Parts: sequence; C-alpha cells; structure tokens
Amino acid sequence: MSISSQPSTAPSLQLIELGLSLMTLAIAFCWPRSGSGFFFKVEAAFGRLARKRAVSVFLVGVTACTLRLLMIPLAPIPQPFVYGDFSFLLAADTFASGRLANPTHPMWKHFETFHITQKPTYASMYFPAQGMLLAAGQVLAGHPWYGVLASCALMCAVICWMLQGWVPPGWALLGGVLAILRLALFSFWINSYFGPALSAIGGALVLGALPRIQRSFSRRNFVWMALGMSILAASRPYEGLLVSVPALAALAWCLLKRAHPPALVLLRRAAPAVVLLLATAGFMAYYNYRVFGDVFTPPYRVDRATYASAPHFLWQSARPEPVYRHKVMRDFYSGWELSWFRETRTPVGLLKTSAIKLLSAFLFNLNFALIAPVFMLPWALRDRRIRFFAASGVVFGLGMAVETWLMQQYVAPFTAALYAILLQCMRHLRVWRPAGLPSGLFLVRAIPTMCVGLAALRLFAQPLHIALAPETQSTLSWYGTAPLGLPRAKVLAQLDKYPGRELAIVRYSPGHEFEDWVFNAADIDNSNVVWAREMDAASNLELLNYFKSRKAWLVEPYCTPPRISPYPVGDFTDATARGAEFARTLRHSSIVKP
Repeated sequence: MSISSQPSTAPSLQLIELGLSLMTLAIAFCWPRSGSGFFFKVEAAFGRLARKRAVSVFLVGVTACTLRLLMIPLAPIPQPFVYGDFSFLLAADTFASGRLANPTHPMWKHFETFHITQKPTYASMYFPAQGMLLAAGQVLAGHPWYGVLASCALMCAVICWMLQGWVPPGWALLGGVLAILRLALFSFWINSYFGPALSAIGGALVLGALPRIQRSFSRRNFVWMALGMSILAASRPYEGLLVSVPALAALAWCLLKRAHPPALVLLRRAAPAVVLLLATAGFMAYYNYRVFGDVFTPPYRVDRATYASAPHFLWQSARPEPVYRHKVMRDFYSGWELSWFRETRTPVGLLKTSAIKLLSAFLFNLNFALIAPVFMLPWALRDRRIRFFAASGVVFGLGMAVETWLMQQYVAPFTAALYAILLQCMRHLRVWRPAGLPSGLFLVRAIPTMCVGLAALRLFAQPLHIALAPETQSTLSWYGTAPLGLPRAKVLAQLDKYPGRELAIVRYSPGHEFEDWVFNAADIDNSNVVWAREMDAASNLELLNYFKSRKAWLVEPYCTPPRISPYPVGDFTDATARGAEFARTLRHSSIVKP
C-alpha cells in the first residue's frame, strides 16, 4: 500500500508518538512509581550485561542485524528511489566490476542524470567509501543492500563502544539500544543506499578513541582514531573535519596539560596511524585522478561545475546558469536549488531556512519520544565530561549553519556525540525529583519502553493502517516512509521479463516532478535494460540506431499507473527523413546562397 492510498482518517505515527509522550509525562507526575518492581529487575539484568563491555558491543551489532533481517517479510529490501541511491549503486557496480570509473558512453547526452558525471568519465559524483561498502555487499552477499545492513549494525556497535569511553557501561549499552531502535530498523539510514551509517562509524571511532588515548596513549587507539578519520575523508570530509579538528585539539591540550610518554615513544605509537592517514590521502589522490582527471579535483566538483548554479556554502556567489539539455535537470538545479540559495541570502529567508534546518534535525534525531531529557541540557553542560561535546557541538553547528542545505546525512559524523549528550541529560533526568517524587526516574525508564512500543507499531504500520510520513519527508523521521521506488522497479521487472534486451526511452509530462527514472548500470551496453531520455527527433534516431538490436519502449512515468508501450519509431523516423530531404532540397535550391 502506498502512502497516498492510505485512508485519510488513518492515525499518524507522528501523532501517536506525541500522544504516548504526553501520556508518559502525565504518569511520571501522577503515578511515578508505576512498574518500579518490573523496571528494577530489567535494570539489574541490563547492568550485568553492560559490565561485559566487549560482549555488549558485539550483542548490539548482532541484534541490529538480526532484527532487520527478521523484518524482511514486512519491510523488504528497499528499492532505489532518490538520486543518491542510484549514484551510489553506480559506484558499487563500477567497483564490483574492478574499475574506479567507466568510459564516457557515445550516447551520454541521453543518459545525463543527477549526481552522476558523464565526462571525463562515467561515474558517481560522490566520495568512494559508500560505493565500496555497497560493492562489498554486491560481491559477497549478492545484493548491495547487505552492505547497508552491515554498516548500520556496525554503526550501532561502534556507538556503544564510543559511549563506553564517556559514560558508565549501562548507559553506553542503552545508547546502543536506542541507536538500533531509532536508526537501524526503519529510517532512511537502513532503507536507502545513500544512508550515512558509514560516516557515523567514522565519527564514533574518532570520538571513542579520544578518551582512550588520553588515558593510555596506546598504539591501538591511535589507529582507531586514524581509521575513523580515514572513513570520514572517504565519505564526508567536510563534516568529518568538523568532528576531527576538535578531537585533535582536545588531544593536543591533553598533551600540554597532562603527563604523557616521551615524544619519541609517542611518535612510535602514532606511526601506524600516520601511515594509515597517508595511505588514505594517497588513495584519494589516485581516485580523483582516475575518475575526475586530476589529483586535486575532488568528488562533487566536476558535477557541480557542470550542472549547478547554487554554491554549497552561503558565503559563495551563485554561478552563471550552465547549458542544460533536459528540462528536468534545469528545473532542479536552476529552479529549486537556486531559489533556496537566494532565499537564504535575505534576512527573513535565512531565519526561515535556519528554522527548517533545526526542525528537520529535531524530527529525525529526537522527535517527541526523546525530547524530555533535553530539558536537562543546562545541567548536563555543566559536567566536566560533557564540556568537550559542548565545544565540539558549537563548532559542528556553526559548520552546518554556513552550508546552503542541511540533509540529515550531513549530521551523521556527529551522531555518537549527540547520543552522548542525550545520555548525560538522561542521567540528570533520572535523579530529578519534583516534590520529592521519582518522576525523572520513571521517565528515564519509560522512554526506552516507549521506543520499543513505537518500533512495534511502525513494523505493523501498514496492516494497522497507521499513516507514515509522505515520501517527500523520507529523511525527516526515524520511522521513514512506506516502501519507495516501487513504480520504477515494477516497470524494470516487466521489461526484464521480455526476451532479448530492451531500451526504455523515458518521456516526462510537462509538469513532472524532480523524481527521475533515467539511471543505468556501470556497463550500459551490456545491461539488459538501458534507460534513456527522450530528446529531439534526430537525437532519438541516433539513439535507436546505436541500440538497433534492442526493442525500444516508451516509458511514461507520470501516468497512473506508469505506462509502457512500443516506441513509435516510424512516426519520427519518417519525419526526420522528410526533414533531411527538405534540407537537401534547400541546399540545392537557387534561393539558398552557397
């Protein structure tokens, strides 16, 4: 069932979460000792497990993976939907084929699409880490999504490990459980192919290694920090810097103020980490050279220079509009993107877009279930152990504020820090006793219970006719949306059933939206189905001649349902031939000057 087909009277999961949160708050003030015996037994068992730190980390990762696999009958492997999905899948297919990039196709103008470069090579515009992860899933498990699954499970485990360096083990285990419930089961982090779990792993490794280095200066922890920085450099380098620089500054401060081994010993212990960082820099330089033609041309730059007018940062100026061959791309880059950027350049527009950024961050990271502990933030920020996160949060927040857009994947490197701050707030909430009643204790116990109940409701949302977020808000909530990308997947499955190979020529309606269907595999010519844009008659004839061994189909995505029909080759072929004959007549006519 699609979202649009749900009854208009269906209860919203967002409202259900709000209602449960208000009910929990009311019980905390009226009957704060409810269930105390049950909660006490659960906490005792939870604490015994948490003291086994390595076991806790392992179980968090295994639980995240197992639960999502068990959910597949109700929450199947997702279909690609947004531009990032297809771009990363192209990278995965390219890497799985043993290449870093693909040669530009002769018919590349028909294949132009979002977030994919066509020249100097045919490749994803993104940094390579996520594509390599998907390629591993494709090669080792037969489907790229298993790379996403592995990254989300590992992310939850690494968040638990990171938190063990900052808070007591019971709270660290709770943080891992919350990460499973809010990130690794229903959100776009697990149900898309551009999910940012890998960059969250990188940030958690950096932040988890920091307190361990400060305590022991061991070689292993230097390597963990370097591995985290390497992952960030190959996935989200700008946001990674906003996490790594404060961590390095805190480490330098520790070296200045605390006792530490001699400099030569420190150098020997840090040497493997330095080698790892240098190897990462070397690989990225080589990757840039092979894919974008120059060692110093990073991902994004070629694609943005080719298609985009709006810059990534607010202090930059808009570029002149490039030449577009397809209306859908002009509408996106010089329409939506540029208008958003121009709005941020006005005082009122900046306030509006900043509010939208904050609201989207709230909806995804907290929503209503986790908002109560935030009221303890003023007290939590006074704690010595949390001051680093307060300072690094300011740095990260300012870095996000100067970006034109804020997508939830941008915040991923700081996810583990957000959980550390949340847990410290929950620790303060636990001892909060208004009028001498253990209201705070009840809230802290009830919040994870409520999250489990909400996860169960989300799992059965469709049979229970619970309304989810619309597809346009797929990245704004922990519970995601109903399955996306099904119309294109159904058309592709239908074309795959036909004997031989197919050419799908996509024709959009005049009022089409930004959703795009023209995405292809790494080896276009050997793909069973090739997706192409319809252009002018002469260009279309050239395309059909190139793929003359394929059956050509006209695909109209915005019909209901999407329509597939044999491509009307004869009509425009005859028109093109008549046009060519008329042009030859004019060239030989006396009224045309030589």
